[in-house]
Parts: sequence; structure tokens; C-alpha cells
Amino acid sequence: MTVTELPQSATAGLYQEIQQFYAQQMHLLDDGRVEEWARTFTEDGVFAANAQPVPAVGRAAITEAAARATEAYAAAGVQRRHWLGMVSVESATERTVTARCYALVIETPRGGRPEIKASTLCEDRIVRADGAWQIQDRRITRDDLI
Repeated sequence: MTVTELPQSATAGLYQEIQQFYAQQMHLLDDGRVEEWARTFTEDGVFAANAQPVPAVGRAAITEAAARATEAYAAAGVQRRHWLGMVSVESATERTVTARCYALVIETPRGGRPEIKASTLCEDRIVRADGAWQIQDRRITRDDLI
């Protein structure tokens, strides 16, 4: 694996931007702000997961899939949180970043104890569009399904 050579200051700044992007993106999803979360994907974005038989392709499909899941959690009285860590910017140009991170999905039933429901690897191609970072391609690999 080759990491694009960037000056240390550029690397630190880019890394901070990607960390902030991920934090804001996960807050939107975990707060149930599905349409805003889906806008963090490009119009033709792809969300693929080894737990799903078919990838969601396009922002509309990504919105629909996330809305269904969010509604199901709300109906069941479960708060879902995503904890991302070990973020690694693998390669970068001015407009495209390839990043990897680990994501833990934590579910807490109303009045219950939190439980880690999934441990995953998240691999993203992130592009700069309209002055903001957006996911063009996301691949989620659940550890228990490998």
C-alpha cells in the first residue's frame, strides 16, 4: 500500500478535515437526520456492505435505505451510535481521498445497556464536490461476515 507523499502540514490538515467530515457525517445519521446524511454522498454515490445483498446506488437509494433502518430503530426504541476510529488517509489528491477506518455500531435500547452490535471496516473514496467532501464510494465489511 502506497500513501501519497504530502508535506507534513498538508497531511495534518487533510487528516483533520477527514476526521471532522466523518464526525459530522455520523452525528447526522445517529441523530436521525437521514436526508442531510445522504447529502454527504455524491448524487451517484455507492453504499455497499457485505451484510446487504445489493449495494445502494445513488443518493435516493442511499436515503431510502437509511430512512428504513432509522425508522426501524426508532420504532424499536433503540438509539444507535457509530464510533469511528483508526482513521487512515491512504491516498490523496486535491479532489479525491481514499480513507479507511474502523467503525463500531453501538445499540442502546431505551432503559437498557449499550451493546456493540457490529465491528466493521469502512473503506471510502471521498471527493471534493461543491466545496465540500462527499462519499463517492463506501464499502463496509462486517468482521463477523468475513
